[in-house]
Amino acid sequence: QVQLVESGGGLVQPGGSLRLSCAASRSIFSIYAMGWYRQAPGKQRAMVAVITSGGSTNYADSVKGRFTISKDNAKNTVYLQMNSLKPEDTAVYYCYADRRGPWDWGQGTQVTVSS
Repeated sequence: QVQLVESGGGLVQPGGSLRLSCAASRSIFSIYAMGWYRQAPGKQRAMVAVITSGGSTNYADSVKGRFTISKDNAKNTVYLQMNSLKPEDTAVYYCYADRRGPWDWGQGTQVTVSS
């Protein structure tokens, strides 16, 4: 099992930026994939971005060109750089780790985009 702790959420104005961090309790070097989901009020949890152990990435259409996922294996941390934020990006953002079995999840961090 991997413990995941997200940070970096907060309140930001439309057009602003935030960087989320997901710190893992152990090495992420060999973890099959890690990424981010988000859940807005009244909506289902939805995929935002994923990065594989080899560094391949994939994004939801709604965030392509605005969000960038990356990882630092030395720091056991995955990042989500979010630019040009919109009110519809408001949600709780969850980090996950796919070890080709049951996924591990963080506790979530709130992102609110509002003027």
